[in-house]
Formats: sequence, C-alpha cells, structure tokens
Amino acid sequence: MKKLFLALLAVGVSASAASAQVEIGLRLSPAVTSLRADGSANKFEGKSKVSLGGGLVVDYFFGENYAFSTGIDLVGKGGKLTYTDKDPNTQATLQQELKIGAQYLQVPLTIKLFTNDIATDTKLYFQLGGYLGANIGTRIDGEKEFTDPGSGETFKSNKFLLIPDAGVLAGFGTEYQVGQSTKVFAGLRYQRGLPNIDNYFEDERSFSNVVIKNSEFVLDLGMKF
Repeated sequence: MKKLFLALLAVGVSASAASAQVEIGLRLSPAVTSLRADGSANKFEGKSKVSLGGGLVVDYFFGENYAFSTGIDLVGKGGKLTYTDKDPNTQATLQQELKIGAQYLQVPLTIKLFTNDIATDTKLYFQLGGYLGANIGTRIDGEKEFTDPGSGETFKSNKFLLIPDAGVLAGFGTEYQVGQSTKVFAGLRYQRGLPNIDNYFEDERSFSNVVIKNSEFVLDLGMKF
C-alpha cells in the first residue's frame, strides 16, 4: 500500500511538472504617473506626468489558462506637487510647485487569467495582484539637490521620498501567438500605491497630516519567447 501511494504521488508530481510552463519575455511600459497628495493645512494637490519603464516578464502557468505572473521592472514614477507655504521673510502665503521624478525597481506579484481563443491564436488576459518596489533615485525639478523655497535650506532630492513602496495592481490585455513559442502582447494596468511615501514635509518642515502616494496608468507592449 505504501509503495502504491508513493507511486501515485510520483506520477502526480511528474504530471504537474509536465503541465507547468514558464514563459519569459520583455516589455516596454510608457505610463501616466501621478502623486495622490493630501495635506489640508497646506492644500496639497498632485498632478500627473508622463514616464517610461520596462523590464522582464515571467509567467508561470499552473493550468492551461492560469499563470502566476512576476518579473522585475525599472519604472518611472512621480508627478507635480503643489502646496501652499509661507514666505520666510514676509510670512505671506505662497503657492509652491515641485516636479518630482523617481525611479523604482519593482516586482509584480500577480495572477493572470487567460480566455480561450477569441480569434485565431488570440487570447484576452486579466491580471490582478500587487507589487513591491524600492526607490533607487529621485530628482526634484530635474536636479539631485533642491532648495526648499519656504525654508531656504538645501537637501538631497533622494531624501524626499521613502525607499519602500507597495500597492495593488489590476489590468487587462490581449496576447497573440506569432510562432511556435513566440507571443506578442499589449495591455493596460492601473497601479495604486498604498503606503505614505512622504519623507520630507512632516519630518523637515513640520507640516501636519501630509500624505503622498503613487499612482500609475501603464501601457504594456511586449514579447514573450
């Protein structure tokens, strides 16, 4: 009985390994990114900008139409940030604007659900999950250092945002088979950051209740081999 059980287990593992399939590819991902900002005392608002990213895609199929999708991306994030501040000399209220550009290394952790063929060699897919990211560089107004117009002090731009980021991700797209093992795909996804990434206004300026979070609408164009 024990030998029969082990034999059945071995067959099951072998069948699972045989049915599993890994597809690896590359993608280019232009995006519209923005900062969701809130800070009622200083009237924080975020505006969008265009950025470019891309990276490696890894789809691990555990069923004919189901895959765990991950990889690693280099992505651009950020946006324009407007807020009110006091002139250090006259104490008059001023409207300030910072253009924030940040680069992140990001790992998606998602599930992809594929339809059967909706046309010859063509499928739709739906993607849902999250991501983990790390800020590897920030520029403010295109510079590695910035002088705060409200305090007159100069800081490293990398100090402005926290390094870790995480969020939820949802998207959809289409995939087309162009060869025996080659596929091209195009899709749209929305990424919504969850943690507050402000590392400056509350610590250095003592502003109250400032919240800054990432958001991106991303167009994926890629190929799997």
